[in-house]
Amino acid sequence: MHEANRWFSKTSGEYHFTYDSTNNWNNLNADFLAQFQVVLFLDTRPDSIPQRKAFEMYMENGGAWMGFHFAAFSLTPSSYPQNWDWYHNEFLGSGEYDGNTWRPTSAVLKVENRNHPATRNLPEKFKSSLNEWYKWKNDLRKNPDIRVLVSIDSSSFPLGTGPKLYEIWHGGDYPVVWTNTNYRMIYINMGHNDIDYEHHTNKELSFTFDNPTQNQLIIDALLWLGEKNIKANEKGAAKLEHLFVD
Repeated sequence: MHEANRWFSKTSGEYHFTYDSTNNWNNLNADFLAQFQVVLFLDTRPDSIPQRKAFEMYMENGGAWMGFHFAAFSLTPSSYPQNWDWYHNEFLGSGEYDGNTWRPTSAVLKVENRNHPATRNLPEKFKSSLNEWYKWKNDLRKNPDIRVLVSIDSSSFPLGTGPKLYEIWHGGDYPVVWTNTNYRMIYINMGHNDIDYEHHTNKELSFTFDNPTQNQLIIDALLWLGEKNIKANEKGAAKLEHLFVD
């Protein structure tokens, strides 16, 4: 989250948008959201009913959203149960979390649709930053509203180092970037750096935004999300709001 704050703040000057951030989920209300063209979830999702309803209304009325990594997580039972069907099943389409790789490792990613504005400047394949990769209970390929943009290429396997054997993937189909055509949104699974948990320092051992090709995806996705409202903005500058919880 903190790395993303630094990167988006720096990038905003180059691409002429205003970036703001908060860790107060109570700001997720109609009046506050009306000020922003794009909302980013860098970590988790809102839990209160009023916050959720405000976000649903924002998206249903033409708002734009980008989510990273844990923003799509839900697991019942856990501290983040799947108790928001609109968000996890309709909006994201992924349903509950169904497993992950460990430790965070780089993957070769395959761009499946190079005609989309978010991916048109990407090569056919590229190497990601280190990441903990998720898989999901719902098959995104079977959802007619979901357009998979990027997935893990088979050359990445085996992916993960363990130590638990089920944390190492040896094959399968794993979408990592997708959009729902009913909304102006994009989900990007990247966002979990390698961290020094073993020595309890929590020091970052890798950086999500230290990858020019991956950054190109994020920037192009962001400009696509904000494009419609940028044209309508008298000052020609989009306003972005990012919500996170420490």
